[in-house]
Amino acid sequence: MSFDGIQLDQNIDVDVLIIGGGMTGLSTAYHLRDSNLKVALIDSNFILESVTTKSTGKITFLQDILMNIDDDYLDEYVQSEILASNLLEEIINTNNIDCDYMKVKHRLFSNENVYKLEKLYNKLKKYGVVFEDNYIEAVSAVFNPGKYLYGLKECCKGVSIYENTRAYEILKDGENFIVKTSGGDIRCIDVVLATHYISFLKPFFLPMRSYLEKSYLCAVKTDKIKDICGISIDDEVISYRYYKDYYIYLSECKSTSNLNSDESFEKIVKKFDDVSYVWSNKDIMTVDSMPYIGEIIPHVFCGTGYNTWGMTNGTLAGKIISDLILKTKNDYEFLNFNRMINIKNYIRFPMVINNTLASFFKTKVIKPTEKDVFYKVIDGNSVAIYNDGNSVHAVYNKCPHLKCGVVFNKTEQIWECPCHGSKFDIDGNCIEGPSNFDIKYKGSLDDMLKK
Repeated sequence: MSFDGIQLDQNIDVDVLIIGGGMTGLSTAYHLRDSNLKVALIDSNFILESVTTKSTGKITFLQDILMNIDDDYLDEYVQSEILASNLLEEIINTNNIDCDYMKVKHRLFSNENVYKLEKLYNKLKKYGVVFEDNYIEAVSAVFNPGKYLYGLKECCKGVSIYENTRAYEILKDGENFIVKTSGGDIRCIDVVLATHYISFLKPFFLPMRSYLEKSYLCAVKTDKIKDICGISIDDEVISYRYYKDYYIYLSECKSTSNLNSDESFEKIVKKFDDVSYVWSNKDIMTVDSMPYIGEIIPHVFCGTGYNTWGMTNGTLAGKIISDLILKTKNDYEFLNFNRMINIKNYIRFPMVINNTLASFFKTKVIKPTEKDVFYKVIDGNSVAIYNDGNSVHAVYNKCPHLKCGVVFNKTEQIWECPCHGSKFDIDGNCIEGPSNFDIKYKGSLDDMLKK
């Protein structure tokens, strides 16, 4: 499996530019690959470093968020997830993508709210689910998202794919757009924002309609492989599945305003005798628990807010967005950006704003207290410093997105913005948005240590 990507090194003209090479971006590219349109896709990193590859890889309509979706939209949403699940299976089979796809039983379970499960079951039984004791069960599937993305990329031979090519700015140029990137300008008619968190054109769109949730995962060696997976609907979310000889477990779902990632990692590791891998992921949670997929402004399309179910919703977004570009009718207008949202869904909104303000305050005024992590003001700039015992790593303590401070995640060796989830490597190179810029300290480390 090759990880070498081509970088853009010149100005180009295309019909459609897709920004982001995760599930949404590559799914859109797949459906446009045989059209008469000239299509390009850019990703700021390598394709296999996207948020998609950190997923547990479940493919099902039986999701925990069904508990929160208004009855007026429930059937439409379930049918959209069934379509996405079937479409993903069809793409895998048609193209012989080796991604460890297999059918399994999926359970939505509860130890605290069985009555809520039974109520949901009565709404879903027409879709073939069964209800037993403390769970609802349906036939679903699992796969390896990284292998799938690699296979999907190989299917998109008619699309120009550029990796390590970061988009910085989108400008209107008459009827076209010019996208400024690290490798050159791209002129296009249509733009697809597949960047997980929208930070172009409508910078305050997502903060007004969503919040971020961070989850912690681990993989544990096991010899008891089962064809089953599941997720709870309780306050303490638990999600699990099996993959080859590993048991993958997700827990500790928290707001990104929680500054101590290492503490959450410690809690999840203590649940098992021997943990082989740990990692984290972030998800955009919308106020009505449904994704935003469609056209934001004329000729600018996006899919985001997948509420932890990015494998199905990213696949769905690729189909919907490509249909809109190709002027093909579909039945999923109810997921568009201008949909009416019931006022009751905004009950959580003050909490969302308060979490963001709390994150900003904690990182700017209080500053986290961590061993080996220091904060200094140097030449008028706030600088965050981590000493790993062998070398010193320094970054500017200001996320370029909306100027929140950053905290250090020792377990994953990255700097993170707790306000909107931007991630930077240990030396400040941006590895995940919404930030589009690095925070590398440009001064002399020797001079910094003296000060």
